[in-house]
Amino acid sequence: MAEQTPLDRFREALTGAARAIAHEPEAEVAWSTDTPALNGRAMKVPMPARSLPPDQACEARGFADSFALRLRHHDEALHRRGAPAEPDARACFDAIERVRYEALGETRFAGMRANLSASTDQRLRTDPIMRAKDADEVPLPSALALMLRERLSGQPVPQGARPGVELVRAHIEGRAGSDIAALAGSLDDQRAFQSLALDMLRHLDLVPAESLEDAMPEDGEDEEEGADDSTGEEEQPDGVEQRPQEQTSGDGGEGESGDSSSQETDGEQELSEGQGEDEGDEGLVPSRANRPWTDLPESFDYTIYTEQFDETVEASELCDPEELTRLRAYLDSQLTGLAGVVTRLANRLQRRLMAQQNRSWDFDQEEGLLDAARLARVVVSPGQSLSYKVEREQEFKDTIVTLLIDNSGSMRGRPISIAAISADIMARTLERCGVKVEILGFTTRAWKGGQGREKWLASGKPAQPGRLNDLRHIIYKKADQPMRRARRNLGLMMREGLLKENIDGEALLWAHSRLLARPEDRRILMVISDGAPVDDSTLSVNSAGYLETHLRKVIDWIEKQSPVQLVAIGIGHDVTRYYKRAVTIMDVEQLGGTIIEQLAGLFEGE
Repeated sequence: MAEQTPLDRFREALTGAARAIAHEPEAEVAWSTDTPALNGRAMKVPMPARSLPPDQACEARGFADSFALRLRHHDEALHRRGAPAEPDARACFDAIERVRYEALGETRFAGMRANLSASTDQRLRTDPIMRAKDADEVPLPSALALMLRERLSGQPVPQGARPGVELVRAHIEGRAGSDIAALAGSLDDQRAFQSLALDMLRHLDLVPAESLEDAMPEDGEDEEEGADDSTGEEEQPDGVEQRPQEQTSGDGGEGESGDSSSQETDGEQELSEGQGEDEGDEGLVPSRANRPWTDLPESFDYTIYTEQFDETVEASELCDPEELTRLRAYLDSQLTGLAGVVTRLANRLQRRLMAQQNRSWDFDQEEGLLDAARLARVVVSPGQSLSYKVEREQEFKDTIVTLLIDNSGSMRGRPISIAAISADIMARTLERCGVKVEILGFTTRAWKGGQGREKWLASGKPAQPGRLNDLRHIIYKKADQPMRRARRNLGLMMREGLLKENIDGEALLWAHSRLLARPEDRRILMVISDGAPVDDSTLSVNSAGYLETHLRKVIDWIEKQSPVQLVAIGIGHDVTRYYKRAVTIMDVEQLGGTIIEQLAGLFEGE
């Protein structure tokens, strides 16, 4: 048996401590280079370096302690039933609930204080509160959570976030100071704590007074209806709490999410992050709300405030070769088991495509290849002439396929891994069949608006500015580039900080324009996404459904007027309400096979 490494021994120690704290003998701790997450009883915490630097080890302990405290002290069914419907209020409600169960650990276990403080500092690194210059830029969930943490556990506000908190402290204390004091006496009672929390949100004008009557369930109500809600849930990255509403901002908490097909979770707060373009954004997870849709307005004008800071960039320019190699190896290691399944499906597609290219023969020709099968009649009747055959190729349209992959934060984790490996196998398979493939991705350069939003703010915030965030369109593989040279690029999707927000309509137009410039006879555009377009900076200052309306108009135009064939695969959310030809995947492991079947159908049907 191989000798255990220091990392293995450290992980075992974390597992033992987590089980003891959570009173859960089946709890497990595993390393992750992705976002920290709680999935059922399985905890994924940041992997420290092999030398176990004290600060990194402390962060790992902090996330493990937080997840264990959640398992022990948090009732998910009760939390959902008491949560307000308003997005901003829900973000605050989720944030302060995490403060509650972490405060129970910080006040009862002295060893947890430094650990939880380290994990809080890590989450705050990408929070807009660290860069806020005026009160309007401070995410209220973050400030409220830090002020409540200061009161409940005695932990000071981290130095970097202190200026942001002070910008709104007087406002919060003036309206809800007594509520914060009252919450300190209800740490052990989640129901009473939630009731007081809702009072506080009402005093902050986040929850209408009349909605509080229905917000909290009567005693015993949630035990029956939500009995199964806390088991078997897949918990999303870093602090995500289930949310039936549109995206919101929050305190960048670690998180756990429930059923991703209907609601999003507690770390959803992290949507408020508005940082730049690189590392450290992994706690941010935009919501994917499936709102009912009415008829499109008769007049709609989509505008872009500025394109000055948009970029179209090749994957190799965003990451050095050594890191790309490491990320690709990590992707392969995560999907070893699934790759075999998808490869078998890819082989099936190859057989189906090659069958359409089978050659046929024209017989009884005056010249060509001698038809050996008809030599017998010459022997029987020497007067008959020899028979020849001519090979004829079946007509098969020259084809190009573009895979357009949603690189937004809600794709983080297994969905983006499945999308990346499926794109890899599809490209190699189609390449063997003589079909060219282009692989593209789309996201934004920043959360909550980047330089474009800053320019808008500096201009005095003109009304209805249109799209504000800075686009980032990524080329993973060009159509004429061999897959062997581009394969490593797909590892970029595993990079921390890449996945941010998504503006689908403009991404479709970009991919579509690239396809129209190609000489192939048949052009296919396949979109892999998990829901509606989301960009807080744009949606907060324009009409409701602004991005979604634009997406619908783009799709309608492509489907009705363009020679490009459009198909979509939705991950966890129904995209059939956008695309005529679409399927929805509730289990991401079905994605590889679904791509195969959808593409096969496009090739077989005109």
